[in-house]
Amino acid sequence: MFKAVVGHSNDPDSLSAIEEVIQQCMTSLAGDIPQAGILFAAIDFDHSLILQQIHQAFGKIELIGGTTDGEISSVLEFQQDSIALMLFCSDEVEIYAGVGRQISADTITATKQAVEQAKAKSTIAPSLCLTHPESLTTSGVSILNGLQLALGQDVPIFGGLAADQSKYQNTYQFFQTEVLSDSIPILLFCGKILFSHGVASGWHPIGQISKVTKVDKNILYEIDGKPALDFYHHYLGLLPPSMEYPLAVFEQDTDNFYIRAPIAYEPESGSITFFADIPDQAFIQISEAGYEDILAASKASFMNALNNYPGKEPSAVLFFSCVARRQILGTRAQEEYENTKVCLENYLPACGFYSNGEIAPIDLISQTQFHNETFVTLILGVH
Repeated sequence: MFKAVVGHSNDPDSLSAIEEVIQQCMTSLAGDIPQAGILFAAIDFDHSLILQQIHQAFGKIELIGGTTDGEISSVLEFQQDSIALMLFCSDEVEIYAGVGRQISADTITATKQAVEQAKAKSTIAPSLCLTHPESLTTSGVSILNGLQLALGQDVPIFGGLAADQSKYQNTYQFFQTEVLSDSIPILLFCGKILFSHGVASGWHPIGQISKVTKVDKNILYEIDGKPALDFYHHYLGLLPPSMEYPLAVFEQDTDNFYIRAPIAYEPESGSITFFADIPDQAFIQISEAGYEDILAASKASFMNALNNYPGKEPSAVLFFSCVARRQILGTRAQEEYENTKVCLENYLPACGFYSNGEIAPIDLISQTQFHNETFVTLILGVH
């Protein structure tokens, strides 16, 4: 048995909201005891109060989560300024939480700390990792690299980086009853968990393939030996680099690519700063997408996950979408979840959030990758 339930409230009062969420979960649990959960919450709630209420209602469950740029669920669909909670029950899968602290001081040590804490609670090797880490104090790529080092390359990692409604000032991560910053909480799923995933952005590479020739983490200085800004001006004229025209960055020796979105530029040096690191010598193309392309990607992501699910009846679905997608889509952001809902014949508990970067393998055989402007679907079950 593997069961997931969801509670979701857009009540602005923290206590009223979490009481509503807990009541919804209690009703759906129908007496089953949850062993773990993940909480997605807007930045302005009293998070400590919310975590205490969850702890009082469900005991010492293995709980992680963090702040968001928008919340998604099968209860209220797309919302902003809300809280959403997914709880997991299973007699076949063990689920344990861990946390790494002060991740900006030593990413490798913090990610190792989180993994070792969670793994110490189980004698079964982990099959899957969920995470909701810090996004502002350190590189998302560095966080992912640390997790991969600690878990090994065979454990896929899924999740999204904590957000703060595009203020870019301070995000919070949740671990049990603690409200943290500069941390990485994780959930390890150990045992017979079945899962599938889909990844799609909607952006299409255009123009010639070029090569990164000078870069420092997320600051791109030169493409094909020329200032990065010249590359953008070649395609966009006088328009500045923007998240509407991100880079497609190709994985080595494949046609697979992930997205990197520009966040700022420096006319004097000709450099462009991106939301996440770009590898030196990587092959890249500028990319474009229309509203319909972006919305079609959420459906494609979901359908890929659903069609690849290795069992008969999935139990839950998690979504991780990007703040940039929400900003570009504006009032149409709600259509991302609606596009997935129409693909289902039966009800499937769903939960997710808009993040400052998404984490998932690009396809079934690739290593886990860090994404911008991408919609990730993760489907879970045991049969």
